[in-house]
Amino acid sequence: MAPLIDRRSLLFLMSTGLLLTDPSAARARFATHAPEQPPPDELTPPAAVSITVNARHVASFDLRDRSRTRFGSLAFRSGLILTSSFRGFGGLSSLRLDSKGQQFISASDKGTWFTGRIVYGTVGEMVGLADVEAAPMLGQDGRPIAARGWFDTESIALDRSLVYVGIERANRIMRFEFDKGYIGARGEEVEVPAAIRGLPFNRGVEAMVVVPRDRPLGGALIAISERGLDTGRNIIAFLIGGPSPGRFAIHRTENFDVSDACLLPAGDLLILERKFSLTGGIGVRIRRIKIDAIAPGALVDGPSIFDADLGQEIDNFEGLSAFVNDDGEVVLTLVSDDNFSLIQRTLLMQFTLVD
Repeated sequence: MAPLIDRRSLLFLMSTGLLLTDPSAARARFATHAPEQPPPDELTPPAAVSITVNARHVASFDLRDRSRTRFGSLAFRSGLILTSSFRGFGGLSSLRLDSKGQQFISASDKGTWFTGRIVYGTVGEMVGLADVEAAPMLGQDGRPIAARGWFDTESIALDRSLVYVGIERANRIMRFEFDKGYIGARGEEVEVPAAIRGLPFNRGVEAMVVVPRDRPLGGALIAISERGLDTGRNIIAFLIGGPSPGRFAIHRTENFDVSDACLLPAGDLLILERKFSLTGGIGVRIRRIKIDAIAPGALVDGPSIFDADLGQEIDNFEGLSAFVNDDGEVVLTLVSDDNFSLIQRTLLMQFTLVD
């Protein structure tokens, strides 16, 4: 029999709302249809504001063996614990870095943009954040999208100056033209397949990437649900636009759910996943899927290249991004969503892809 969940896991599950003792609350949380739209969230700023983010160094990723640096196909580089006196900081559910791994765009699950710059030390380790701004995501009417209840912004995809945002509970995708106002740009809804609107409440689009136009599937927006399941209980995903639009599936194993994805420079798709279980504990992994395997009607799968549990410095990782540094190394960056909880953390971790 698998061991019962430990105290740290229990607190984690309670903070995320995944452990619910009231059956009616559980039914409401996992209902297919959304409840009435809530009022604007007080954690969303009314306008753009500069904020200070403090960073505390994470010396090692493994809590049991501080000298260990290799984790599957990844080697730990550096990590930070991020905090801020700005009340709306947190809930980071996505992350995209520029080609140098410096400028970043992130979004909280309260409909808030966060932008800024990662500061590096002399040996390439992260030492802090600078020039951080927070701003509400705006709809076409110029009002914060949180004001209409569209606040569960869980995924970001970049296509040059276009930024796509997936809104999970509303089962919608918006597009922002950053060359028209940057984080002050007004978003517009993207036409999506009808099946996206039918994804389960709080299990909708959780990860998105845009395939570069010079590659197979070029121009397609890949949108992956957190735990929308087909009849075979595999993860539902979509190709929106591009040369071959349609629906495909990702093989689901060990009760893992999708939390983000990114493309490697060579083209393969990395999927960040997590699981929460009262008997199996908490886990994080990254799977690598061949981009050539993705096509309408396909069921794709790939090996895990990274696995971690509560023996490592993990939290609710929901953001994944990749870039190539000046030494030609592929660097992966992960960020965690603290759910605005006092017992969770905003972690920023970097690894080198070794194999």
